[in-house]
Amino acid sequence: MGNYAKLWLNYSSKKNNKDCKVLKKIVFSGSFADDKILENAKKELSLGLKDMLGIEPQIIISSDGNTQSCAAKRELTSGKAIADSEVYTISIKDGSIDISAVSSTGILYGVFNLLRTVGCEKDVEKEYASAKTFRPSNPLRMLNHWDNMDGSIERGYSGRSFFYENDEIIINNRTVDYARLIASVGINAVVINNVNVKQAASYMITDRYFEKLAQLGEIFAGYGIGLYLSLNYASTIEIGGMDSADPLDEGVKAWWKEKMAEVFAKIPTLKGFLVKADSEGRPGPFTYGRTQADGANMLADIAKEHGAIIIWRCFVYNCRQDWRDKKTDRARAGYDNFKPMDGDYHDNVILQIKNGPMDFQIREPISPLFGGLTKTNQMLEVQIAQEYTGQQIDVCYLIPMFKEILGFKTYAKSGKDIGNGDDTVADIISGKTFDSRFSGIAAVTNTGNDFNWTGDYLAGANLFGFGRLAFDTGLESDEIAEEFIRMTISNEDGVVDTIKEILLPSRAIYEKYTCPLGIGWMVKPATHYGCSVDGYEYDRWGTYHRADHLGLGVDRTDKGTGYALQYNEPNASIYNSPAACPDELALFFHHLPYTHVLHSGKTVIQHIYDAHFEGYDEAVKLAEKWETLKGKVDDGIFENVSERFKRQLYNAKEWCDQVNTYFHRISGIEDEKGREIW
Repeated sequence: MGNYAKLWLNYSSKKNNKDCKVLKKIVFSGSFADDKILENAKKELSLGLKDMLGIEPQIIISSDGNTQSCAAKRELTSGKAIADSEVYTISIKDGSIDISAVSSTGILYGVFNLLRTVGCEKDVEKEYASAKTFRPSNPLRMLNHWDNMDGSIERGYSGRSFFYENDEIIINNRTVDYARLIASVGINAVVINNVNVKQAASYMITDRYFEKLAQLGEIFAGYGIGLYLSLNYASTIEIGGMDSADPLDEGVKAWWKEKMAEVFAKIPTLKGFLVKADSEGRPGPFTYGRTQADGANMLADIAKEHGAIIIWRCFVYNCRQDWRDKKTDRARAGYDNFKPMDGDYHDNVILQIKNGPMDFQIREPISPLFGGLTKTNQMLEVQIAQEYTGQQIDVCYLIPMFKEILGFKTYAKSGKDIGNGDDTVADIISGKTFDSRFSGIAAVTNTGNDFNWTGDYLAGANLFGFGRLAFDTGLESDEIAEEFIRMTISNEDGVVDTIKEILLPSRAIYEKYTCPLGIGWMVKPATHYGCSVDGYEYDRWGTYHRADHLGLGVDRTDKGTGYALQYNEPNASIYNSPAACPDELALFFHHLPYTHVLHSGKTVIQHIYDAHFEGYDEAVKLAEKWETLKGKVDDGIFENVSERFKRQLYNAKEWCDQVNTYFHRISGIEDEKGREIW
């Protein structure tokens, strides 16, 4: 790698497995193509084993090589076919390691699995004593970059883009190393530009950028990664010179038909497009009185001719809500806009649904679209760019949150199927619950051109962890954290344990010192970092806490906005009742008196006081734990994380004092424990 961190591809010398005989000969077996992916698999294996163990393995290819290269394919198959092609098995046969797969991508994933085992200093012979088969949980495992072509990154917290500078596409060694990094954890799709397509990015589908995009697509394809572009829905107007983007207009359809033929011819590896429409000022089919399905299907039918898919974001809502209006509810918008069209979307459209109904808060309920849509391809969208969760300054390991999301039971099936465990969010996005043609999971990524890729070294755990969890949703948070630490920072058990003690509780700690009981927001407008209790309280975006001298929270029950009833039973009844609603979402669903007693036995106001004091104190302890690692981890890593902790503690203190002071003043209720409140 170049002048930047190698992260978990840091193939430093390892103690274990140096005398492991089975690593001296590696067999790739199966019916896979001899292509660029296979070439990269061989290079990675040779590099990793030589650098970590001083072993230069003999690599035997046992394949007829007649299978078409996965990198060369662009045909509309199915999510199941994608997942089937990526299955691999690792075993020990005849005194050597055998990696078996039906595609070169499977071989590549098997290589990275073996290198991860060596990198974590597990005993290779014990690990593969019995054959192990690995199948991806999700067909599409995608990163969404919000990179702009001027080099800025919307909600980016790790420098500038390594894809773009001054409206030009950058291709260099870092491009290749990025592909290696994400392929190593199982990512197989990347959207390289911001969903808010504007200015030069609108011209990504013109000959201004075709040559560079084709080069980039080939690099990605060599690591089993599909290239996707965010598309400007109004391209017919902005670059086509037309006066309409009406999806039912024959002239609009003809323009897109000609344009897509050109794009797919010039970028052979392009797999499809991501579209954001009718939200936050973006144009879309609503402008012309059409449905979201009309817009998505028009593009999808044309893309289908080229074996491509359309991913349509469900982040669609009326962003001009009056704060006096207590019936309109931004949280309702996703379900209200997309549930009525369930079944109307064509088979190469995937609806990309944010994990919650609002916007990547530290705590919000799971979107009711999961379980509400039963006839439509779906994929989950999460955010590892920590827009509202500390901005890669405050440590916030998000994998425990993602595990909660994936494990949420939607009750999408009725009768005898209830309770059988086949309708969690994980089941739905895997394609299992409704036998979807396409499905998967996407994350808004947290990368930039900083030396360590993610600003804070510990934020790298979210990038690593997302990929590992997307490939295998059965992995546990602590298992993923340990892999990341051992491969990226240290294999010393004491260091590993200490960093796990920092990472694993960090999400809960961040939640404690920021927004209480699911209320969310309370951040500084525009930057979204730091406390501002009333920052959005009178704003058009519909993000309110509605605090007064008696209580706070938003009434989303049948007596309020009705949002709670968008869920299947029994979730609807649970959320609709203040007595049944879980504490962590109490204020998301209910406007409660400060004296209301939660399930914990605390009143709402006492919970606010306790959580914020505890959260700050626990953040201090995290920083103290990190300081014990001085001299035990790389100096650069130590100083980077130490500096971030100093900023985190300032932030946590401000949140603690401002939130507690605000609610003490507005409620007039004293802290039972008599702590200092300003």
